[in-house]
Amino acid sequence: MRTIKSFILGMSLLVSLLFFGGAYLLVSSIFNQSVQQGAMRDADILARSTFSSMYQLMSTGWSREQLEDFVAANRDALDGSGYQLEIFRGPVVAAQYGQVEQETMDDTVVAAFDRGETVETAAEHEVRYTFPLVAEDKCLACHATAEAGDVLGVIDVSQDFSGTVAETRENFFFWLGLLAPLPVIGAFLITLFVNRRITRSVRLLERNAEEVNRVADLRRLSLDDADLGFDELNRVFRSFGQVVDKFRSVAVDRDLLEFEIKLLEKFIITSEVVRDWHDYICRLMTDINEVIDTYTLFSIFKVDDELFDLDVFWRTPPADSSRRMLEREVREHMDRHPTLGDATLVHVNHHVADPEGAEIELDESEVRVQVKSLLVDSPKIGGIVGIGVQAEVVNDETRLLVIESVLSTLLNVVGSVKAIFKYTRDLEYYATRDPLTDLYNQRVFWELISYEIERAGRHEQKFSLLLLDLDNFKLVNDSYGHAFGDAFLKTFAEAVGKGLKRGDIFARYGGDEFVVVLPETDLERACVVANRVLAMTDRIALSAPDGESVTASASIGIAVYPDHAAEPKDLFLFADNMMYKAKAEGKARVAVPSEEDVMDVFRSISEKGLTIQRAVEERRIVPYFQPILSLDSNRVKAVEVLSRIDLGDSVMGASEFIEIAEKMGVIDRIDYIVIEKALTEIRAVEFDGLVFVNLSPRALVLAEFIPTVRSIVETAGIDKARIVFEITERDTVRNIHVLETFVQELRLEGFKFAIDDFGSGFSSFHYLKHLPVDFLKIEGDFVLNLLDDPRDRAFVRLIAELSRELGIETIAEFVEGEEVLEQVRELGIDHAQGFLIGHPRPHPDAPRRSRRRLEPA
Repeated sequence: MRTIKSFILGMSLLVSLLFFGGAYLLVSSIFNQSVQQGAMRDADILARSTFSSMYQLMSTGWSREQLEDFVAANRDALDGSGYQLEIFRGPVVAAQYGQVEQETMDDTVVAAFDRGETVETAAEHEVRYTFPLVAEDKCLACHATAEAGDVLGVIDVSQDFSGTVAETRENFFFWLGLLAPLPVIGAFLITLFVNRRITRSVRLLERNAEEVNRVADLRRLSLDDADLGFDELNRVFRSFGQVVDKFRSVAVDRDLLEFEIKLLEKFIITSEVVRDWHDYICRLMTDINEVIDTYTLFSIFKVDDELFDLDVFWRTPPADSSRRMLEREVREHMDRHPTLGDATLVHVNHHVADPEGAEIELDESEVRVQVKSLLVDSPKIGGIVGIGVQAEVVNDETRLLVIESVLSTLLNVVGSVKAIFKYTRDLEYYATRDPLTDLYNQRVFWELISYEIERAGRHEQKFSLLLLDLDNFKLVNDSYGHAFGDAFLKTFAEAVGKGLKRGDIFARYGGDEFVVVLPETDLERACVVANRVLAMTDRIALSAPDGESVTASASIGIAVYPDHAAEPKDLFLFADNMMYKAKAEGKARVAVPSEEDVMDVFRSISEKGLTIQRAVEERRIVPYFQPILSLDSNRVKAVEVLSRIDLGDSVMGASEFIEIAEKMGVIDRIDYIVIEKALTEIRAVEFDGLVFVNLSPRALVLAEFIPTVRSIVETAGIDKARIVFEITERDTVRNIHVLETFVQELRLEGFKFAIDDFGSGFSSFHYLKHLPVDFLKIEGDFVLNLLDDPRDRAFVRLIAELSRELGIETIAEFVEGEEVLEQVRELGIDHAQGFLIGHPRPHPDAPRRSRRRLEPA
């Protein structure tokens, strides 16, 4: 690469060469012209002086010999001088005096004779002067034959001055050789001087540039005091210093910006992150310390009106004094905040990212100056109200702006993680537990009884199932209200639990029904346990709001594996039949199955199976439509299609035949018939809302299901985007991968997808993460108890908030009262479904008429 020094030297040489070359050409040209002009003047003088001498001789009457001697003398005199002189006798003189020996005349001489004018000829290093001798009056005395104006002769003078030019050029080059190095030497010295000044300036810049590795290093640059020897260089450095000063005010470390950008990637929150959210924040601490020297990161969560959680994440283990100082500083920040100053109780939790690191010792001045926090007026997602750091960079005003941006991002990141952690924890809890009694719920019961059948089958053991149903519970609810009814159910559950031993599985099946699985228990011992439970419930006496004492009784049915059934559903149906037998016999008793009971139960199941088979063959499966109210517009904008069997004089509900139809393998045919008839009816009445259709788990594994449904929908002329297929959550957990593929295919076809009874299963959050869900239908048990149970209300609120975050619409089922509807609306649920909105009817136009009743005046 070219340097300034080489450039100056090169340009100096070039200028010198151009100067001397130009000087030579100019001087040479001028010299040649001067020599030529001088030679021409000399030739003129020589020619005229020669004529003058000849005239003087001729005036004396010279002879031919004298003429020849004169010519010879002139030649001898000019020999070696570079001049040549020739005298030519003209025809007039030759005619009078005769010819003389002379050189042959060339064209130039002839021209001089002809024109009687002087001819001057100049070559590069030679001049020629041809001078005619024109006769005057005084010449006619000797030249009688001539007339005035005749050319009597010509004097031809020529000079060759090439030797003179060569000698002069030689002298010129000699002095040029002596003088030429002087400007080069001068240029070299000037170059060294200038180059030294410029090099010193460049090295100063390089030294300062090498010291700048982070934006903070710009503060140590000082260019104003440098004197570089040239005013121009000093001005450049002062301007550069001004640029550095401006850059200090706006520049931010690239690492810090990259960290802030990468922080956005933390929004990709996995189940592992949610499960171990404290470890996640500790890892964030490690990431932050790669770009910011940070001792602590703390977050503040609002748990209750006056209760807060303060989580402090330390880079390495802190000293006790450092802990206390930071806690005190954060409390002071909170006290100064207008809405957080009334915090009366703060739970503090300390976490360490690197337990093996050096202990952190902070003094109070560092803590006060270096703590930067971001507190908000109202809780954000997850209940987070504040985030903060304690780091050295807080003293840097420029980076402080970035820190505030990072804190704002962290506020959302940490809040989101904590929120999903809380949602997931609550979802997992309510997915396994009944929120009212804290017993296992129906979902867990089916999982556990399936497991117990497998276990008992492997070990060839028996176990028993008790199905308990409270007697006259509807009367208690109607008489004293749902709040007292809930308290009654909790008391009943506690009493039953006292009659069981450790290892027995006790669950609330739904409403006033409870189930108990007794492992390794035959019929005889099951009867003993059932009677002991009855004895415990007989002692219940709960004081009602009116002061009256309310007692409890229950009817219990017993089923034994494998004596009465080998499948979970069959075993439950058998116990259910025995429970109804106990009620039919007077309630408050245990129905012990006999051989005749076994025959009756299986006969009833067989008769239902025959009825279902005939209904499918005769296409007596009919759709019923239940309206779904949009709480935003307060209008019915959707219906759910429910399956019924038309028996002629009555209608069989889905709960009576779905399970049997699934076992018979005809459930898919029922689905096709219901969908076809429902869409035909929808088109006939011109209903333009969404249509929710229930699917059985069998649909997931039928390769022909989607093509068949596609054909039915296209034949009906209904837009696929209006069809919402819903699958009950409790029926899908074992087929999650199959379900994922199935739902993707549905969506590709243009259909929508909903999860029914959301919250009833183990994998609620898992489904939301992996499935493209459009609607969540919230488990009806949670909605039923919204007014009386704060846990149910909290659970529904959590589902609503989480759904909004994920862009999923929610539907509350079992809305059966105006107060429940209003509560659902306040919790932010999008749609409502239940008997208050409308009962299932055989035509979809009925819901459209009912919405006038629901519209506000």
